[in-house]
Amino acid sequence: MSQLHLNRYIRQVQCAKFGEESQQRLQTSRVFICGCGALGTTLANHLVRAGVGFVRLVDRDLVNLHNLHRQVLFDEADAAQSLPKAIAAVEHLKRINSEVSLEAIVADVRPNNIDQFAFDVDLILDATDNFETRFLLNDYSLKHKIPWIFAACLSTQGQVYPIIPGRTPCLRCLVPELPLPGSVPTCEMAGILGPVVGVVASIQAMEAMKILAKKFDSVVPDLIAIDLWPFRIQQIKVQSLTTQECPACHLGQYDYLSTVGLSLTTELCGQKSVQITPPCPAKCDLDHLSQQWSTLGTVERSPFFLRLRSAGWVLTLFPDGRAIIDGINDVALARSIYAQFVGM
Repeated sequence: MSQLHLNRYIRQVQCAKFGEESQQRLQTSRVFICGCGALGTTLANHLVRAGVGFVRLVDRDLVNLHNLHRQVLFDEADAAQSLPKAIAAVEHLKRINSEVSLEAIVADVRPNNIDQFAFDVDLILDATDNFETRFLLNDYSLKHKIPWIFAACLSTQGQVYPIIPGRTPCLRCLVPELPLPGSVPTCEMAGILGPVVGVVASIQAMEAMKILAKKFDSVVPDLIAIDLWPFRIQQIKVQSLTTQECPACHLGQYDYLSTVGLSLTTELCGQKSVQITPPCPAKCDLDHLSQQWSTLGTVERSPFFLRLRSAGWVLTLFPDGRAIIDGINDVALARSIYAQFVGM
């Protein structure tokens, strides 16, 4: 390590639990951050400042004004231009640490493209907004034996769980099946306070640094659950949840690396509309969702569907979880809208 490089990270190197060898390992490490919203920007900020050698950011969305209270790498100019989040984030990160190699990719992470994002990394970091993508990351991690860290936050609460293939239970040990559409609250419906993101992403980044430094014995083996209002932090033991019946980590059934178990997204021919069909028919509680949507736009309820009208698009949700989003023909944007307002 050059003296100039050492000087930059001297406060990390001086930490007895970390040291120069760990810093050198960070310098040669490669990370894939899936999602570049609240968690993703805070994670990237921490890891780029820490000196991780290569960071790849992949996200499908654009910067909006309502992102700015919690997504730390964006500003009003980014929102005014509706810049892709990955692009805007990397432009800011370049000014933070020119020594780190950065790659921005505007894409929706799916089974047919995940390999090009994750094949050459040492760690995958979850900064997504839906369980479908998390199940995909879980399967890829297990198949290719690449550690990953699950994280989520909502309202005043958050969770972090490091998953190391062969050492820990996987995500499907904790959550065996994909949650039904409409059954899991989203930030659009429940809201979120910015400091929660900072805490969750900081814990996730700390565990990431341990893994990249190969300090595996120091990695927290539990599900970390926080609530900042009222204040509470828990370590939930999960080792007993691993079973011989887990389809992913024990039976090697990587359903989410194929189209099995994933939603079907179709651009409707001749229309500016996209249809999203969940993998299994659901029984959505449209009355409950109607109440949650009431402050988000104009809501229309009929015996057959629930409709949300927003500027630029109209979301029509049917009782079986199927949805048609009118006013757009961007499949990635349609999936993002569905994840935000229905949950997936």
